[in-house]
Amino acid sequence: MNKLTLLLLAFLCVFGVQAQKSFQLEDITNKGTFYARSVYGLRSMKSGESYTVLKQGQKIEQYAYATGEKEELIFDLKALNKENIKGIDGYQFSADERKILITTNREDIYRHSFSAEFFVYDRDKKSLEKLSEGRQQLADFSPSGEMVCFFRKNNLFVKDLKSGKETQFTFDGKYNHIINGAPDWVYEEEFSFWQAYQWSPDGKRIAYMRFDESEVKQFNMTVFKGMNPEKKANALYPENYTFKYPKAGEKNSLVSVHVYDLESKKTTTVDVGEETDQYIPRIKWTQDPKVLSLVRMNRHQNHYELLLANADNGKTNLLYEEKNKAWVDVNDDLTFLKDNKHFIVTSEKSGFNHIYLYNMKGELVRQVTKGDWEVSKYLGYDEDKKLFYYQAAAVSPLQREIYSIDIKGKRTQKLSEQEGTNSAKFSKGFKYFINYYSANGVPTVVTLHNAKGKLIRTLEDNQDLRKRLQEYEIPKREFFSFETSEGVKLNAWMMKPVGFDENKEYPALLHFYGGPGSQQVLDRYKFDWLEYLAQEGFVVVVVDNRGTGGRGEAFKKCTYMQIQNLEAIDLIETGKYMAKQPFIAADKIGVYGWSFGGQMSSLCMFRGADVFAAGIAVAPVTTYRYYDSIYSERYLRTPQENPEGYDDYAPINFADQLKGKFLLIHGTSDDNVHVQNTLELSEVLVQHNKKFEMFLYTNRNHGIYGGQTRLHLFTKMVDFLKENL
Repeated sequence: MNKLTLLLLAFLCVFGVQAQKSFQLEDITNKGTFYARSVYGLRSMKSGESYTVLKQGQKIEQYAYATGEKEELIFDLKALNKENIKGIDGYQFSADERKILITTNREDIYRHSFSAEFFVYDRDKKSLEKLSEGRQQLADFSPSGEMVCFFRKNNLFVKDLKSGKETQFTFDGKYNHIINGAPDWVYEEEFSFWQAYQWSPDGKRIAYMRFDESEVKQFNMTVFKGMNPEKKANALYPENYTFKYPKAGEKNSLVSVHVYDLESKKTTTVDVGEETDQYIPRIKWTQDPKVLSLVRMNRHQNHYELLLANADNGKTNLLYEEKNKAWVDVNDDLTFLKDNKHFIVTSEKSGFNHIYLYNMKGELVRQVTKGDWEVSKYLGYDEDKKLFYYQAAAVSPLQREIYSIDIKGKRTQKLSEQEGTNSAKFSKGFKYFINYYSANGVPTVVTLHNAKGKLIRTLEDNQDLRKRLQEYEIPKREFFSFETSEGVKLNAWMMKPVGFDENKEYPALLHFYGGPGSQQVLDRYKFDWLEYLAQEGFVVVVVDNRGTGGRGEAFKKCTYMQIQNLEAIDLIETGKYMAKQPFIAADKIGVYGWSFGGQMSSLCMFRGADVFAAGIAVAPVTTYRYYDSIYSERYLRTPQENPEGYDDYAPINFADQLKGKFLLIHGTSDDNVHVQNTLELSEVLVQHNKKFEMFLYTNRNHGIYGGQTRLHLFTKMVDFLKENL
């Protein structure tokens, strides 16, 4: 080799080839170095030709779908000189779009609920007026926009915006006793809704749900001074926060449905049947302003009934019902068409979730979508073009596409182009949709399309993130599947360490969530602490066990009455599969999970004690006897009916089998999975003389956020794995 060649090589090494960088946990937890930008808070205007966005919590601006050009500055908080309003947390237009309901000073309560201060902005008068004194919840315009209904101190009120008169129309609301117009804790969490009242289409009535939780047992949480130095009185004597939480097999709220007539000021009680130990997970007005629909379910949640109620006398009749050997899922897909002759539901009764069209006599017109694949999200129905829009896993359970199909169920069009995960948000009138796409290693791309799928323009491509990713040596997620000893095919992905050497053995971590209908193994962009582990020399495997979604009803519901059992078997089998790989050290396999995943990682450490050397359980359910009624009983029925299902597979009852290193983590103010779960498990471990570590985060809820908490949490877990694997 001559001197010129050597000089050229040296030049390339120094100047031409830059070494790829490594990243730190702070890049993931605090800095957002690998966070993919998206398009948030976009609201379609009623014309379907324009949309609005909230800018810097101060301005509401209107843009044209077709061109992307700014059309109007609709609202500017700074120009109004309202010093008592720091910023806009949310907004809602009246039906005619001449008034805006502004949400500010928001304070979260539980997963969905929050209180706030509300202001009404009149676009014609350029005036901004406070809705009512103090804080409210669930403020909502009437169809005319002349009134606003809101919730305060467990009662409902109506404000007449013309006269300024405020009228209270429920009076028995009381904390931890009666709730009018908002769900109790367990309904909010497990039926996923937060507004339990609705205006009728003509604005003359308000239907609402009343929760009598007087007999529901209460749960207590100690709240410490924590991060709030202003709570000086809290330092010596911590607060005791008490709320109603029905655990499995215990009494639920008694739920009734009522209709308030604004003109007569009379309230009609709807006949929901003589049975009181049941659920009313939804109410919804039909196109007829005198007919209210409501969903009624038995406590087992396997008998779904759709009732129609006469708003004048409260009498009901059955429109549609569905029964299942396991359970029936509740969703918001129910749609009453404008012709007042048909309605739409989605159901798994064919074995896969699909769209169904019925007439208002309750007779099936047709099953619109068909096949051994899932409609993963119903996106709407264009009544003019007679087209349904939906997201589906029609190509693979690992992917999501956007489709349209005609009302006859014969003409299907795929609207999304790229393979990966696509989701869509349509404009009013379905003239446009915004597609959110990402794939493995491909950050989010947000694009605008017309209703036929034609690309109009790109709204966000994350080009700067793509370039940034090239600066780092990023481990790759590789999809694979394998078959367990029971003949079950499981989908998974694996990340091998940076600088992987097939001749070396590496420590490994198995991660999962695993709950009913969930999915972790999806072809999408994601960058979290697992990438950091792979950078630090770990093989990472993520798997979807039996009971997870995307593969049809049979796969999802096979765990019924024995939840935790088949899941644990599949995860332990995954650990054994990992141990057979020549590049994984069989004696250095760890396991990690959070919430449902936390209970499963606990079970892996106990039932799979010979497979896993170390494990982390964050906020685990250690026995479903400690968890809420709706979730637990949906999959296990009550403890009185199925004690074996609760006890034979609960982590707390296997604690004596622990052999490896075990770390328990929980937030002390977790209103969802109570810290009781971790503390009771720790006591059992102590009594069996099992060595373990436990870490509690003061006043943190189920998500364990706040300040430097996430950095501390993930540093703690990384250090634990490095020390023990």
